[in-house]
Amino acid sequence: MSYFLCVDCGGSKTAAVIADRKRIIIGRGYAGPSNLTYLTSDAYTQAVKTAVAEALAAASLSTDLPPNGPSPFEVAWFGASGADSPAVIKSVLEPLSQLIGIPIGPKLLVTNDTHLLAAPIRLYDDVSHAVSVISGTGAIAVSFKEENDQIIECGRAGGWGWILGDEGGGYDVGREALRQILRAHDRASVAEGGIQPSALRDRVLKRFEITDVMEILRCVYLPDPIPGTVVGPDSPASNFAREKRLSTLSPVVFEAAFVDKDPLALNVLRASAKALVNTAMTVTGTPTSEKPRLVDPASAVLSFGGSLAGVEDYQKMILEEFEKRGAVFKHVSFVEDAAKEGAVSLVAVAERRL
Repeated sequence: MSYFLCVDCGGSKTAAVIADRKRIIIGRGYAGPSNLTYLTSDAYTQAVKTAVAEALAAASLSTDLPPNGPSPFEVAWFGASGADSPAVIKSVLEPLSQLIGIPIGPKLLVTNDTHLLAAPIRLYDDVSHAVSVISGTGAIAVSFKEENDQIIECGRAGGWGWILGDEGGGYDVGREALRQILRAHDRASVAEGGIQPSALRDRVLKRFEITDVMEILRCVYLPDPIPGTVVGPDSPASNFAREKRLSTLSPVVFEAAFVDKDPLALNVLRASAKALVNTAMTVTGTPTSEKPRLVDPASAVLSFGGSLAGVEDYQKMILEEFEKRGAVFKHVSFVEDAAKEGAVSLVAVAERRL
């Protein structure tokens, strides 16, 4: 029997999934980070090998890599963070081909990991396009079309990292929360009655272990800790590197918004949702002669990914912003398990060819 392999190669972990022809997941495996931006080809391949071997063992298949004989996989798809150019992809094609025993060609796919979020395009018969919107620590929107059983990128917006962008992601949520807290403090300085109660402000001050709003500035602008310093997850937010100081505030904002129903926190998330949709609208709309690669939402699936987009109430805010812009998608999907979705979509393509 032939099997289908999909490996989600990310900045925090590597996840491998094996599916059979009945779309049943028969094996899973995990390893450490495999972001091609930060790893050598050898280190990347080793992480993939560890994850795939574990998945093979879970499926009660031979864990020999390279395989002794024909490859157990009919098709393999590697969605890798950092696979942003043909040169980077080429650098890992041969090592991956040797590792799993599939010749370089149409049955060995190496793409950016955002392509995995377009996998639902293969599961709907009435769409041929997808817009993937990722909202995790960072944020990005990528559009795709399916052509000759291949998922082809049409356009991309955002994903510039925390210094230049990532609007709508965790860093942006934390930054916007601090901005709105500081603005409220500024307004209160000239208002009768002083500062109004705010669950968001109280939670943020507690997270930084401070008592005054203006101390936020010191916490934000402190230098990064010395490299190699171990910072526990419950440490004050100001102990983290600058990026993490703000991105780790996002759970605090979500709790204040959806548990405490704090108006300030809700405004923060509405602002971030709007910014995320502004990014996504760069690749969404009715195609024109000037912008032929825009994706019409009426004939596309909107595919969400990332921890923030998985929060139902925040997802609703994002969809409301899309509707305000006249963008109503044919289908909406949240990809919680990208490697699984990718493996199942490979089976769907194989079924079409029978």
